[in-house]
Parts: sequence; structure tokens; C-alpha cells
Amino acid sequence: MWIAVRQRFQAFYRDLKLTEAQIEDGIGKAIGVGKALERAYNGGSSDKPPIFFVGSWGKGTQVRPSGDVDIMAVFDWSVYQRFEERAGNKQSQLLQEIKGHLLTPYPQTDIRGDGQVVVVGFNSITVELVPVFRLESGQYLMPDTNDGGRWKIVDPWAQINLIDEVDKRTSGNTRALTKMVKSWKHEKNVTIKSFLIELLVTDFMNNYQHAHHDYFWYDWFVRDFFHFMKTRAWGQALIPGTSEVVQLGGDWVGKVDDAIQCAEAACNWEYHNYEVTAGQEWQKIFGPRIPTHVL
Repeated sequence: MWIAVRQRFQAFYRDLKLTEAQIEDGIGKAIGVGKALERAYNGGSSDKPPIFFVGSWGKGTQVRPSGDVDIMAVFDWSVYQRFEERAGNKQSQLLQEIKGHLLTPYPQTDIRGDGQVVVVGFNSITVELVPVFRLESGQYLMPDTNDGGRWKIVDPWAQINLIDEVDKRTSGNTRALTKMVKSWKHEKNVTIKSFLIELLVTDFMNNYQHAHHDYFWYDWFVRDFFHFMKTRAWGQALIPGTSEVVQLGGDWVGKVDDAIQCAEAACNWEYHNYEVTAGQEWQKIFGPRIPTHVL
């Protein structure tokens, strides 16, 4: 029984991984932006500019193809003090200054300030840059231009470390399942933010009795996660490190119900070794990236 599950989900996961060329391109673009800021603010650049990866690239949950790479750039406190002396929306002014500095090395690139980030729209991938100031606690202060502007404390390392810890305890299954659920989000245009999917999958896998098993169990992983996700509709989640409360929403419940129905059917067909029929049900969730024929 279940003769196709392991091969199917192994193939699916391989298809979701970025290629080496895509990884090199994303890292190269991010480092290039970091060096440009070093030259603008420090008078010269180094091989290791003061940037680090956050978002899906920092957590290792990015799905091919990745449309953007998120980085934080650490600025000296003298920059913060200079803007604190100004009137008006200081945070917006900081983003606009950074945008201006980046237009010099990238004059043909679409660059804009957007809420909390400076967006650098390269042809192959977009770099989203958040300027931050390091606090003694190890957390960071970042600008938020909304509602007249404010400074916000964030703890990106707490989010990265949480996924690292749970992923290690679950034999690498937490990141793999996260990528699969993100693939469903993109395929079905589900209105939930990717970082909330990361939090939900981590929470689910941290307490799931089968979480340490291999790909042979992935049909159950998917089915049981969607059941779990439905129980969290209209609930809340806490951001690791800062305990900021975020709303999960629930407009996505109908699409979760559809996924549950298809996953239940697919699990049944997998049990009876109807390989193609099971694959057709999985494709109703994930689209053509998950194969029907694997044997």
C-alpha cells in the first residue's frame, strides 16, 4: 500500500527548490545592493557588506521561482540620530535617501520606497531592503512609514531560529512542508501572507506525532495540516521574539475546505495504490508541479 507517496512527494519537493543559478543570482543581487550602500554611507565597500537575509531567504523556505529576496541592512546609529533631528515623517525620509543613493549605481532600475522597505526591481529578481539599527538586546529598530511614521522593534533572528529548531527536530520536514503549502498558496491565490504560513506550519509540525517520518508520510502531512489550518481561522499568532500579535484572518477557509476534500480523496487513492487518480487529486491542490505518474 501507498507505493507512490514517497516518490511523488520527493519529486514535488525537488521541483520546488531553487536552482543553483537562481540562488547565486539572488545572493549576488543582494550583496551588490549592500555594497552600494556601504559606498554611499561609509565611503567604500567590503566583501561582506552589513546585510543579512530575512523572509523566506533567511528561513530557507523560498519556492522556485522566487520573485524577491528580502534583506536587512544594518546602519550606524549616527544615521538614526541624523534623521531623529528632522521633522515630519522621518522614516519615509530615510527610505527616500536610501533610494536616492541606490539610483546612482542602478540608474536603469525601478527603485521605490514602500511602507517599510526600499524595493529594487531587477529584471531577474527584486531585492526588498529594510534599513535597521541594531539594539543591545540583539533585536533591531526598523522604519515604518505608515500613519505618519514610527520606529518598530523587530527580531528576525528569533523567527529564523524557531524554524531552524523545529526543522531539526522534524528531520527537515518543516521547511519542506512549508514550501509545499506556499506552492498551494500561489497556485490557488490564497489570501494569507507567506510568513503566517511559516508560523502555522511550524506550530503544526512542532506538535505533530508523525513529524519526524520521511516522505512516505507526506500525504498525511498535507491532509492533517489543512485540518489544523482550518482550526486557526480568524485566530491570532505571535511573532517570535517580540510577541507582536497578528491576525490570521479567515477569508481563505473556503480554499482550505477544498484542499481538505481533495487531500482526503488523494490519501484514499494512495492507500489503494491508484497512483494516477491520487496524483490528479493532488494536482487539484498544488497544480501540475506535483506529478501524477511516478512509478
